[in-house]
Amino acid sequence: MALDQIDVDKKEASMTFFEHLEALRWHIIRSLIAIFIGAIISFSFGTFIFDTILLGPTQADFWTYQRICDLSHYLYNSDRICVGELSFIVQNLALTGQFFQHIFISFVGGLAIALPYILFEIYRFVKPALKATERKYSGIAIGSGTLLFFSGLLFGYFVIVPISVNFLGNYTLSNVIENKFTVDSIVKFVAMLSMGAGLMFELPLVIYFLAKSGLVGSAILKKYRRLALVLILALSAIITPPDIASQIILSLPIFLLYELGIYIARRVEKNYE
Repeated sequence: MALDQIDVDKKEASMTFFEHLEALRWHIIRSLIAIFIGAIISFSFGTFIFDTILLGPTQADFWTYQRICDLSHYLYNSDRICVGELSFIVQNLALTGQFFQHIFISFVGGLAIALPYILFEIYRFVKPALKATERKYSGIAIGSGTLLFFSGLLFGYFVIVPISVNFLGNYTLSNVIENKFTVDSIVKFVAMLSMGAGLMFELPLVIYFLAKSGLVGSAILKKYRRLALVLILALSAIITPPDIASQIILSLPIFLLYELGIYIARRVEKNYE
């Protein structure tokens, strides 16, 4: 069995450019099928996803708001920083609005569900270029990528999203103006902000593969640390709404992950010494 596997690996390693393209095509097709299956699962739980998950941060009894209120009682023995009723209305203005939002969020959920398998397909594509010792750690890489993504997803959903919704939902220039937001804007805001945080948390894994390929090293990462901080702040400003608190809250863990990436790059370099 081991000899058969070696023969397969040798065959994959000696593939031509067009054969690699054909292999890549099938990896992409299988990944898309996995996303589609995940989307079907998400579609079947549409009511729960909308009422409990996507619209959860628009309700005063959301988990994060309750924990903030618990903190308020602990620190001040009062409701000083509790989040009260959110003074805005979520509405649908298009005949097909709710249906298309159901379709949209189903595919976003499908992407989240299929992510571990997508990482596995990426590994299968790059596997022929890996050494035997490197393949032993493939499970760790896939598991780490999955853990980082879902950690970022949860961080975005339970920290960045409620802070942003509370700030923007209650922000007003005049008492004459009523805040009425479309379901489209709420759904995309919650989904994309959470997914964006999840993807940004993949930074250490990206640095690992760049270090393995020799494209970056720990010295370069240290040299451009300040530039990286500026880029992280800029990217956080794009992902988060225009308030400083959300930007800083997202930037801090990303910069810590960048520092972790420097440590990972250093370890990779030591393995090649």
